[in-house]
Amino acid sequence: MDPNKRVRIYTRHLPHWRQEGASYFVTFRLADSLPEAKLVEIRNLRTWWEHTHPEPRSEKDWEDHARDITRRTEAWLDQGHGACYFREPRWANDLRDRLHHFQNERYHLACWVIMPNHCHLVIRPFDDHDLEDLIGGMKSVTARHITAELKHPGNLWEQEAYDRIIRDTDHLHRVIQYIGRNPAQAGLPRRAWFRWIDPAWQAAGWDFEL
Repeated sequence: MDPNKRVRIYTRHLPHWRQEGASYFVTFRLADSLPEAKLVEIRNLRTWWEHTHPEPRSEKDWEDHARDITRRTEAWLDQGHGACYFREPRWANDLRDRLHHFQNERYHLACWVIMPNHCHLVIRPFDDHDLEDLIGGMKSVTARHITAELKHPGNLWEQEAYDRIIRDTDHLHRVIQYIGRNPAQAGLPRRAWFRWIDPAWQAAGWDFEL
């Protein structure tokens, strides 16, 4: 994140920060990956937060709220709810191929992990390519493949992804280690870990520590 560049902020259910040239920590998940009771809990938390944080809301207010929701959500995701299509190597490989399809053409991926019902990655969009469009493209192709073969009803993916600008090298290090540890944190056996980090980053001293 460049403190000298303009940051654009917009909100849907969560706040989203955008800055030209920035890298992002992104999480997107399958639509059935959270039980209805947890979705109700999130909606109730949002209602309570809006009541206790009236307009105008500061950037820190939004960031704290997003961090709280994300922390809860990621713990629930690791419990393995829903169809968990990416337990199957075939579909995990399909998503991997989508992640890399425009690598170094429209964006640069630094690392990713594909979990049974969600995906984390670090990505830097190139100029003239919006993060939303890039992530949407990755999701849509995999959705078509899975829906066509497995006759999955309704939307495969939750529409809104969580994303956060990488602030500095310390933040980047923490995010990379979080991504690398996620399979172990969720209790997956090592043979089921499906993660990747750019070899050039590894050569430069960046790597998963676990």
